[in-house]
Amino acid sequence: MDRREPLDPPKLNPAQADAVRHVDGPLLVFAGAGSGKTRVITYRVANLVAQHHVAPYRVLAVTFTNKAAGEMRHRLDALVGPEISHDLWIGTFHAVCAKLLRRYHADVGLAREFVIYDDADQRAVVARALKDLQVDERRFAPRQVLGQIHKEKQEGRTPADVEARGFEHHVLAKAFAAYEDRLRASNACDFDDLLLHVMRLAEGDSAAGHELRERFSHVLVDEFQDTNQVQYRLVRALASSTRNLCAVGDDDQSIYRWRGGDVRIIRGFRRDFPDAKVVKLEENYRSTARVVRAALAVIAPSREREPKELFTRNADGEKIRVVFARDERDEAAFVCDRVKATLAEGRSPDDVAVFYRVHAQSRVLEEALRAEGLPYRIVGGTRFFDRAEIKDLLSYLRVLSNPRSDVDLLRIVNVPPRGIGDTTVARLGEVARARGCSLFDALDAARDGDSLGTAPRKKVDALFLMLDSLRRAAASSTPSALAARILEESGYSRWLEAEDSAEADARIGNLGELVGSMSEFEIEEEAAGREVSLASYLERVSLHTSADEGAAAGPKVSLMTVHAAKGLEFDTVLLTGMEERLFPYERADGESDLEEERRLGYVAITRAKRRLFLTHTMMRTIFGDTRGGVPSPFVRDLPSGDVDQVTTPAARSIGARPSSFGHASLAGGGGARAWEGRAYSTRREPVFQRQAPARPEPRREPGERWVERDTQTHDDGDGELSRGARVRHARFGEGTVRAVEGGATPSATVHFPGWGERRILLRFLSIA
Repeated sequence: MDRREPLDPPKLNPAQADAVRHVDGPLLVFAGAGSGKTRVITYRVANLVAQHHVAPYRVLAVTFTNKAAGEMRHRLDALVGPEISHDLWIGTFHAVCAKLLRRYHADVGLAREFVIYDDADQRAVVARALKDLQVDERRFAPRQVLGQIHKEKQEGRTPADVEARGFEHHVLAKAFAAYEDRLRASNACDFDDLLLHVMRLAEGDSAAGHELRERFSHVLVDEFQDTNQVQYRLVRALASSTRNLCAVGDDDQSIYRWRGGDVRIIRGFRRDFPDAKVVKLEENYRSTARVVRAALAVIAPSREREPKELFTRNADGEKIRVVFARDERDEAAFVCDRVKATLAEGRSPDDVAVFYRVHAQSRVLEEALRAEGLPYRIVGGTRFFDRAEIKDLLSYLRVLSNPRSDVDLLRIVNVPPRGIGDTTVARLGEVARARGCSLFDALDAARDGDSLGTAPRKKVDALFLMLDSLRRAAASSTPSALAARILEESGYSRWLEAEDSAEADARIGNLGELVGSMSEFEIEEEAAGREVSLASYLERVSLHTSADEGAAAGPKVSLMTVHAAKGLEFDTVLLTGMEERLFPYERADGESDLEEERRLGYVAITRAKRRLFLTHTMMRTIFGDTRGGVPSPFVRDLPSGDVDQVTTPAARSIGARPSSFGHASLAGGGGARAWEGRAYSTRREPVFQRQAPARPEPRREPGERWVERDTQTHDDGDGELSRGARVRHARFGEGTVRAVEGGATPSATVHFPGWGERRILLRFLSIA
């Protein structure tokens, strides 16, 4: 342990030290937000290896993202040294299982060079299966059928387990079986299979199963609240010989039920392991005291949570600002103002995050940030590896690695265009079915047969010879050299260059970036003493997730859904759209749905370290509907002593004001309506006194001025408009005239707080 970070007890609080020192038997750690769970896991692993002499290769630590696994390994490098941490099994569920399957592939009927199909590949396989089954895709869409198949597999079920309750279940069972058959024929796995194959081996009585159960003496699972049934059965089986299973998680942060996460697993851990030691980490090190109290106030009403009290020794810090805006554009303007103010303090854009409940909210926020020239990134947006040109090159590589992968061959059979049309592909498919072979083998067979005409046969012959030549070259080429050769010999580079467009240039640049990433991979593998192979590179790419997309091109403000924010932390968080029907989301109609929405709110709040803003609007246009807004019940749960209410100038300009905590109304009494916990659409009745119902604003490019084209009239008063005059507009509120233009249709350029400058016809303005 010399020259390494010492296992110093003062670095751990009593609860953390208790979890670290536990050695034998099951351990359940409830780790509240910001309570140092990663430190506990890494110190626990270091303690096992350094103090109790557990062989590093017998320790398995699994988590859900490559980023979390990388951080865990980085910390262990400092604690025990890279030469020891290198032998530890640390990774995501899928990465660990992929590694195990390379060793036990024959036991599950796979060749060692099996490929891992991504979502697009899987949909293509399902689509072909449904076509062969002569199923109407209008009734059974491939995406929906694939989703049902995933649900079955996440519960560990096979096609034979699908209950035949009527025609739809019968079709699902048939499609499921056909999908599995095609995966096996292609020597391929989907992500569920990686776990299922290893789980079934570990639970079985084969020699491989016994070896798997004896392989690890200690199994640690991070983010245990997000595990599904297959993941739980897998780690339980792997730890069955020693029962040294350590589960670390927080039921208050279980937010992935839609993708199989089952909060009942962590809550029921003690039923399966009644002798489990239970430790609760309740001290938050991340956030100010006000943020911690706010988070606890939001999660406290949950009905079935494990009792725990999050606390912190940090200072109270700034009050939480609950911001009342007029609408989504006013909300976006406030976000921009706060971002600029934070940057003016010398903070990095990386310190700021903007959260929203659904992706649809991001458009207005993006437009506002672009218009202000503020740098931002969408976390969880289109990934680099999802781009068409990247997937094309990867499909070439996967065909060369595994010629039985029909999905990949179908993707590149006519890319770039080489005159092989759908009819030729269909005939190749008939040859493959007749011979019981892959499409690649059908290419070879069709060259000498009479299944194709003369012209198609020449094109197929050229494709086969090109791929066969590349396959031979693959044996002695690095992945980067092979990729460059593919781009040249396939004509892909020339195809893009011939387009001579900005889009084609960008695609060429992306391909260059991919080849560069292969070179970096080769350097990393050689430095680690590992064999560089095409299969290992393709495996890394297949396991790449959106959470691993780097912070490219400098610091940026992060925009993301709350789901994507899990595991992250920021100095300043702006949580937008805190209204009923949006957060909690309107589709959350059952008790379990509402409980998860509350947990989602808790997660969002606990991402903030120093500053937290929650915004809600009086009206919002979303999904093509303009509706009045009611503050989220989570806003009303906040402790009033820790909150400052803020009303934007645009909201004040129309007389709106908070009337009591968590509610808002229009000034003026009489006809003003307080918000009383129910939403009503502006399509049914006006939201504001003496104001026409709001309507969706036409889309416009950033910076483009919007000209009011309403047909209704407003009294423009007796005053004469001139530069500096104060005017009122029904939608934009009060503003200051910057310029007046005459002519047949007189207009004025007016600056409205929260909206910027707008050119408005005079008949729609009145003197304020």
